[in-house]
Amino acid sequence: MTSSGPAVPAPDTGPDAGAVWHYGDPLAEQRAAADAAVVVDRSHRAVLTLTGADRKTWLHNLTTQHVSDMGDGTVTENLSLDGQGRVEDHWLQTELGGVTYLDTEAWRGEALLSYLRKMVFWSDVAVEPADLAVLSLLGPRLADDAVLDALGVGSLPAPRTAVALPDGGFVRRLDGSTLELDLLVPRDQLDRWRRRLGDAGVRPAGVWAYEAHRVAARRPRLGVDTDERTIPHEVGWIGPAVHLDKGCYRGQETVARVHNLGKPPRMLVLLHLDGSTDRPTTGDPVLAGGRTVGRLGTVVDHVDEGPVALALLKRGLPADTELTVAGVPALIDADSMPAPDVAGAGRRAVEQLRGGNR
Repeated sequence: MTSSGPAVPAPDTGPDAGAVWHYGDPLAEQRAAADAAVVVDRSHRAVLTLTGADRKTWLHNLTTQHVSDMGDGTVTENLSLDGQGRVEDHWLQTELGGVTYLDTEAWRGEALLSYLRKMVFWSDVAVEPADLAVLSLLGPRLADDAVLDALGVGSLPAPRTAVALPDGGFVRRLDGSTLELDLLVPRDQLDRWRRRLGDAGVRPAGVWAYEAHRVAARRPRLGVDTDERTIPHEVGWIGPAVHLDKGCYRGQETVARVHNLGKPPRMLVLLHLDGSTDRPTTGDPVLAGGRTVGRLGTVVDHVDEGPVALALLKRGLPADTELTVAGVPALIDADSMPAPDVAGAGRRAVEQLRGGNR
């Protein structure tokens, strides 16, 4: 199956520069992602490999996720924090065939590579860039026999697992309410994979379709929906990317303190934007009554929801608060609000002590 039109490049100033934004009909591509199957070329992502006998325990001690005993064929998210517990890096991590694969945003590839190499010291670990490209597949028809035959697998992997592909690379399945796969394949096989998937009925789509899917699922993106102050609790990364019962790592004190004693200062929510005016842009301040209450993240036109965005807002802001962004009215999607704060054990102990002193 061929694309419906010429490839339109993503904006040069955005995080997807160099990728295809859409093929002439972005809303139809989103509809195909919801009802059929599409493939999105995300080969601008950076991929690293870790090898060596110490790689899992070494990375476990540096990062937020429990990966020291990560089994073959498993997939997780992981973070690197600074000393104050603020997010520096986020990546998807796949363990397969004696190799740990990390893939992250294009603009963080070199920085993550440099940081990890500096931390090796005497451990049996080698960190290298990998000549692998990421193709993301969305849609319910990915389970069709024709697609399985094209992939060369008998069945789809279970969520958060990966299996090797016959000609190199691997396919992994992500967690979520909709079917989503990533192929990490050698770059010199990209054209062949596009043809193979097209022949199986998987339609090409641009990163606009992928971003609309991601925003609707309220999945944050590093450097777009996060800023230099973001801590994991604010964007829903406790659990998916942060394990609360593991050993020491840089930034752990902040993670534990906020979990046990306090509340994160901000929350990630979905905003519905007025579609009658120009769209605001990532990083614009979100205002309530003329006062700044947050920052805007990803902004995208969704085939069903219209113009939507992710935003980091002051925690505790009521869902019915009237907001504006660059003069554009915005409403919080009530279903995207985080659950009410539940005090951790540390906070309960403090409150009981204060109560006993009255």
